[in-house]
Amino acid sequence: MAHKYILRVTAGPDYNVASHTEVPVNTAVPTKISSALAEIELNVRIQNYTGLPHGSPRTSPYFEKVPHKANDDQYSVCFRFTAKKPPPKTAKEGSDGNEKDGVAGIKASHLQFGNDLDHPIRDHLPPGINTAIHIVKWWIDPGLEGDVYADKPYFYGPALSSMNAVHCGAASQPDDAASGLGLWFEEGGDTEGMAARQAVGAPTGAKERMKWALGAESKEKWMWEYGKTYGMDFFNPYLDFNNFSLRLPGFQMGILRYWDGQGLR
Repeated sequence: MAHKYILRVTAGPDYNVASHTEVPVNTAVPTKISSALAEIELNVRIQNYTGLPHGSPRTSPYFEKVPHKANDDQYSVCFRFTAKKPPPKTAKEGSDGNEKDGVAGIKASHLQFGNDLDHPIRDHLPPGINTAIHIVKWWIDPGLEGDVYADKPYFYGPALSSMNAVHCGAASQPDDAASGLGLWFEEGGDTEGMAARQAVGAPTGAKERMKWALGAESKEKWMWEYGKTYGMDFFNPYLDFNNFSLRLPGFQMGILRYWDGQGLR
């Protein structure tokens, strides 16, 4: 059934698809998104890609690099963003609370990453969905919270604990376009970014940071500062976008028979 469909990836500043641009998958040139909230550069990579636009590279040098080759990673959503400071609220509106110890920004608990849908899917959910959710929360991301039975289903977790790599600073590969790789971030940061991580007690390793970020106290300490640039990468081997299947440890499921036509956000 998968051969009857073709994948198209778009990105934009909001949910209105009319404001989106088509993302050139597996290319080195980032897609730029600008809004009142942030400036973003985005690369999307999908292994063995056969979707739109026609003629897209089937793969990226990204998948040959450590750790992605050993992991058999199937996709990556990699971006850097600079959050913009919103205009001050009036006394009537109240404080947004996004300042701690003189540092203004977005609280870790307020910057969420995940999926949501406009319409209910409870009548389309496959047998074993609760088992799949349990595996995801246990094996992949314990910080995820959501409700697939809601009128507007969702699954979100704080980006700080969900992202596989968080880099505090704008640095990436020095030869992005020539390498064919695009944006590349490893756990860490530049000198200023590492000092900020140390100040709040964030571990230097990715797995350690993800575990640390699950704590309520950690989420209170961390701020995505306005005007500062961060790089993040989300990747794993669990979603096969060409066969439209979910591949979890001990659990595999094709999703097309349960799909109701909604786009994945």
